[in-house]
Amino acid sequence: MTNRINISSVRNLDWFFPGISEDYKDLFIENSEVWKPLDLLREYIQKIIRPNLEETIRPGIPLSKHLVMMPSGWMRDGFEVVCNDSGKGKFEICINGEFVPQASLVCAGAVFTDDRIQIGKGVFIESGAMIKGPSIIGDYTEIRQGAYVRGDCLIGKNCVIGHTTEVKHSVFLNGSRAGHFAYIGDSILGRGVNLGAGTKLANLRFISGTVSIKIEGSLIDTGRRKLGALLGDNAQTGCNSVTNPGTLVALDSIIAPNTTVRPGLYAPCSVIR
Repeated sequence: MTNRINISSVRNLDWFFPGISEDYKDLFIENSEVWKPLDLLREYIQKIIRPNLEETIRPGIPLSKHLVMMPSGWMRDGFEVVCNDSGKGKFEICINGEFVPQASLVCAGAVFTDDRIQIGKGVFIESGAMIKGPSIIGDYTEIRQGAYVRGDCLIGKNCVIGHTTEVKHSVFLNGSRAGHFAYIGDSILGRGVNLGAGTKLANLRFISGTVSIKIEGSLIDTGRRKLGALLGDNAQTGCNSVTNPGTLVALDSIIAPNTTVRPGLYAPCSVIR
């Protein structure tokens, strides 16, 4: 793979998300600009979503008790929620004396604004989280206390949306984590991305108009009024880093702590300070 940046690099999926899953073939399109999935995201989610919230959940009202989703359906009783050292501090569901890894737990105090939400197996949604639809939450993902999922969100498997983290109109590919105090707006996180505490992916310019990206002295107009960051597979951000609208960071790159990243395109394996 060449790391030389040119105009065509904004259409090079291999710089960001190589070997994208067949599950996303209608979202990530070869030879399209790498931000194209954000243009397609709302329609894509509406096409594939299979809402499965428990029918008694009421919009905007915090749950009064824990709920567990099993492959056979929802349970309001007959389970035990365990959180101890043996589980490394994570919630575990025990039914009839057996731990059930595929069970999903929605804790008392969680809030859903509507029923356009799909929850995978092994998902944990902690008390105080608020989730708006349409949103898809993949298998074994954690939505932690105080998280705010604002809708049009496609969250993959084994992801983390952490304490006081806000996500809006964004994609998390499998294994991406935003564990603490983050903002992710109109952005895409590749597989295995990790955001350090306090990371902000800003998506709106101070000056009105669409977001443009400067490459080789030329401005490429994305056509989007809001565009946050695209972080390629395994990219990492340090604590309290901020990306400006229209920041494209290719795979295996590192953003140092306390760094403000200028908009533009950054090649694979970049170290941004």
